[in-house]
Amino acid sequence: MGDPAGNGPELTVKALADPALYEKCRPLVIGDARILEQAARFVNRRDIQIRPVNSVQEAGFEAGVIDVLHLDLIKDVSTFPIGQVSAAGGCAAFESVRKVIELAMAREVDATVTNALNKEALNLALTPRNLHFDGHTEIYAAYTQTKKYTMMLAHHDFRVVHVSTHCSLREACDKVKKERVLECIELGDQALKDLGIEKPRIAVAGLNPHAGEHGLFGREEIEEIIPAMEAARAEGIQAIGPLPADSVFSQMLGGWYDMVVCMYHDQGHIPTKTIGFVFDRERQEWKAVEGVNITLGLPIIRTSVDHGTGFELAGKGTSNERSLVNAIDYALRMAAGKRNRDQQRRQ
Repeated sequence: MGDPAGNGPELTVKALADPALYEKCRPLVIGDARILEQAARFVNRRDIQIRPVNSVQEAGFEAGVIDVLHLDLIKDVSTFPIGQVSAAGGCAAFESVRKVIELAMAREVDATVTNALNKEALNLALTPRNLHFDGHTEIYAAYTQTKKYTMMLAHHDFRVVHVSTHCSLREACDKVKKERVLECIELGDQALKDLGIEKPRIAVAGLNPHAGEHGLFGREEIEEIIPAMEAARAEGIQAIGPLPADSVFSQMLGGWYDMVVCMYHDQGHIPTKTIGFVFDRERQEWKAVEGVNITLGLPIIRTSVDHGTGFELAGKGTSNERSLVNAIDYALRMAAGKRNRDQQRRQ
């Protein structure tokens, strides 16, 4: 459900209020039933029943009824501060994520979809436990014991993966190494195949302006990125580039490529959010806040909304659930691809 102080619970109710969703999957919310009941009131969906369950097996998966694996996270909803950073909110978000990872690793669920958590709230809750996580991705990696993973952002068929994410730009430049670039190309190729693309076309962005201009503006392309691409091609992967970052995203938008491997956080996030986050000037409101975050390399499926906790919108019932719906759709596609891959291996 995400941080209970944010708009995640409201997005969850809105998304799961659509009966068509139950024709495609069996959704189960991990979190707190009382918070979901409150969210249903916020979005004016008193017709939706919130049903607490103690296990996956107890869930009924009926349209009009939202099953919640109730973790009893917020003792008094009436005094819980909506729209504010709190250790209680961070703890609830963390425990929900940890539980859903446990269920997925035990194969009780086929895929996981996360709403946003607040990094400050998360670490307020975890500091007394001597734990620290930058966000969802690192929690998933830790609790699945995954060493090789990367973030993929997607807006429909516009997709990017990242060589590095949450670090300084100075550190990000130092992380552009052959082994890591190759790893991201490989993870991206497998993800695209799981999505049903038989022969993925993967563009690789340069780190430097104009992809280095043959060493004129930097040698990372020559010494690290090109060797990684050559190794990927030797594996049969269509790795194209390195290409200038100032034009490769327009080319992908035009259908030239299925994915771009980006060298650092903002290189991939900025173009994805520019096309996915649309603000209406005349109405002074967000027309669309879309985008999906997928963690690649995990032994389980994890997709997520590609936006924050929306504290300023929490409790108003006006948040757009489209990003969450898209995340669910991506999870369904990847689950189907994983099943097909597992069947082929058994054969």
